[in-house]
Amino acid sequence: NPAPCLQVIRPEPCGVCGSRIRFGKAAVKCRQCQLLLHPKCREQYPSPCVPRPRHHAWPREGVLADFAPPTPPLVPALVVQCVTEVETRGLTETGLYRVPGAEQLVREWKQRLLRAGGTLPALNSVADIHVVCGVLKDFLRGLKEPLVTFGLHPAFLQAADIPNDAACETALCHVVSKLPPANRDTLAFLMLHLLRVSHSPDCKMDILNLSRVFGPTLVGHGSANPTPLAIMEDTPRQCKVRGGPRSVGCAPGAAGIPILHPLPAQVVAQLLSLPPDFWRSFLGPEQNPVPA
Repeated sequence: NPAPCLQVIRPEPCGVCGSRIRFGKAAVKCRQCQLLLHPKCREQYPSPCVPRPRHHAWPREGVLADFAPPTPPLVPALVVQCVTEVETRGLTETGLYRVPGAEQLVREWKQRLLRAGGTLPALNSVADIHVVCGVLKDFLRGLKEPLVTFGLHPAFLQAADIPNDAACETALCHVVSKLPPANRDTLAFLMLHLLRVSHSPDCKMDILNLSRVFGPTLVGHGSANPTPLAIMEDTPRQCKVRGGPRSVGCAPGAAGIPILHPLPAQVVAQLLSLPPDFWRSFLGPEQNPVPA
């Protein structure tokens, strides 16, 4: 039940097409759900409307729980929407998550999604899938605390460094279960997604490549402002990938010279080596936001 046309004072995204309604332009707003849209998009608006309370924009920054839904699985809608879009049309792209998207577009789309709160504009209008990947990475990187919380950071590093495969898996599963529920569910959701990316031959992004990309984002350091000493403590060391002869800390480079990887990357590689069923247990087959 859209109201008569009104004039936009502050640019906002259209609830149907997702494009920005610029200052001074005409727009219509639904009286029941308060959705704002272009007059030309009025015909595509569902009718009758389902009344709902007005949503509030997400904070510009916060911990993951600030963005999570009220019911399980506690995975922010922004993360679900980005992952869904990537899996719909990105699994044939070479260098997924490694190739950067246009910085300005990444910034604009992230701001648009954060302003939208729980009513997210569609991402199928973003031509370059690397921009969607960039939005997801930038959102995770901008959290006040990584998914691996500061308090559990040392425990994750210690668990990932256990040389015995079985003991390493047991320790990692235990420390993952101690994460806050939103962090745990979102980490599980992302691990299953990254495993699907690693299995795509077109992406050419194996576990080692993905762990290098996501290590600083998901694990980071033990505090928001690490000291030089703390950064040095996260320096590379050798640590084997469970279930295979390759090493997380020491992958072969040119002329067979080992390439060392920082400890956060080693943690992510070990997490990606955990059984997929372990991660699915946090989401549930009927609650998994993206089909397996």
